[in-house]
Order: sequence, then structure tokens, then C-alpha cells
Amino acid sequence: MYEDKTMTCKECGVEFIFSASEQAFYAEKGFANEPGRCPTCRAARKQRTGGDAGRQREMHDVVCAACGVNTQVPFRPSSDRPVYCRDCFSKGR
Repeated sequence: MYEDKTMTCKECGVEFIFSASEQAFYAEKGFANEPGRCPTCRAARKQRTGGDAGRQREMHDVVCAACGVNTQVPFRPSSDRPVYCRDCFSKGR
């Protein structure tokens, strides 16, 4: 269904292959655009931006349900489920 495509990187000008398997992956994820950068430039850009376009995660203050220590979690806790600090969570695994 998909065939390998030769593309030119818009950043460094090097030709690269947009493989059939990559095209299938892009289609599966619903990506509308083909990559404009070669894998090397994509990795370098991701490294520069921190991989998440430089966004900081919003942290929420909570009290551990097991030991009572104040901690922070990267999700909004709901009142119907206990939240644990890193140590208690690791012990429970």
C-alpha cells in the first residue's frame, strides 16, 4: 500500500527515505503532514525543545494516603482514589 519516498530535509538539505513503515505509522497516528526534516534533524530539534515543545508539566500538591507526607504529582487527583508519594507507590508495586 505504501512505498518508500525520497524526501529532502528542509533544515539541512540532505535527502532521506520516508519508509513505507513510517508512512503507515503516520497514518495510524492520524498525522496529516509528512516529515519535513531528516531523522537526524528531527532528533536534534526534539533534543533542543526538550521533547515536549518546552512545556512544563503542571504539578499538583497532595498528601500521601499511606504516610502523610506532602508531595507533588503530575495529574489532578480525584477525591475517590488514594494518591501516594513516590516511595509508597514504589513499595506497593
